[in-house]
Amino acid sequence: MTEDPTDTLLRLRSSIDNIDAALVFMLAERFKCTKQVGHLKAEHGMPPSDTAREEQQIARLRRLAEEADLDPAFAEKWFNFVVAEVIRHHTEAADGR
Repeated sequence: MTEDPTDTLLRLRSSIDNIDAALVFMLAERFKCTKQVGHLKAEHGMPPSDTAREEQQIARLRRLAEEADLDPAFAEKWFNFVVAEVIRHHTEAADGR
């Protein structure tokens, strides 16, 4: 017997909701770590961004995306979006905000 399409839709949406919740909490944990990095950089006069590190991370995430059957360009866009926010936090920490 095949599952009713409405039941399938509800089941899939429930999974999506759970994944979205996990992503939000994981992103929050990531920002907790990057804020600590920002404070450390500010304390020691290091620049808010690290272009070499960002390039390494982009390459790494593109490889992971390929392995996960996710569009590497999307993974890079996501990373660039997140890094822009991280750099903003680091700049604020350096400015003493």
